[in-house]
Amino acid sequence: MNPAAVNLARDRLDAGLAFFYPPVCQLCGEQRANPGEGFVCQVCWQNLRFITPPCCERCGLPFPGEITTAFECSNCRDLDLRFRWARASVVANDFLRHIIHRYKYNRELWFEPFLADLLLRQALPVLLGEKLDGIVPVPLHPVKQREREFNQAERLALPLARALGVPVLTKLVKRVRPTRTQTQLDKHARADNVRSAFAPVKPKSLRAERLLVLDDVLTTGATTSAVARVLRENGAGEVLVWTLARGL
Repeated sequence: MNPAAVNLARDRLDAGLAFFYPPVCQLCGEQRANPGEGFVCQVCWQNLRFITPPCCERCGLPFPGEITTAFECSNCRDLDLRFRWARASVVANDFLRHIIHRYKYNRELWFEPFLADLLLRQALPVLLGEKLDGIVPVPLHPVKQREREFNQAERLALPLARALGVPVLTKLVKRVRPTRTQTQLDKHARADNVRSAFAPVKPKSLRAERLLVLDDVLTTGATTSAVARVLRENGAGEVLVWTLARGL
């Protein structure tokens, strides 16, 4: 499709959205916001907190204050994490969790440009220097994906993959066991909950590729670590993790 056709299609999509959703922020309902902004206004943007150093060298947990040396947090010392490091773009505060919940469970997909923008702002400058071979979205169990009709990790991976010039690899890892929600579990219970939840699609199919596992929210790292373990055991080289948000 040529650029003119792409622009025409985008203009028609924006016009269609504007018909059903006026150009107003879908959070506060007061300030103007357009489809390209994910219907989130600049005032509501002030509720976000981007993650910057210092943070845990392994899981990216932000550290309040100043430190002069690299450190690893107690969460990482207690868990057998299988990725080299994990990072996130923003803190998963109540404001952002509310948006992610509406996006995932209410199919409010107009938030997607906003969420993708958050992801790319922080991830792209770091990952451009990592020479990745592909992005692996954390898979959903087939039953959950049918219910939700999309995988949020896969959708958020697409714009990042385009910016990095790498493929989104959805045929490497599958979710073979449904798991209960991690929300009310401590870090050790979370690790047990997902320990056997994932499996390779085709065993021993990787040849030392450097891969990025991508998900929407990281709390202890149990889920992304379980995916990283499957990739490493299947022949991947180094595995990194990036998530949209980081729970504290």
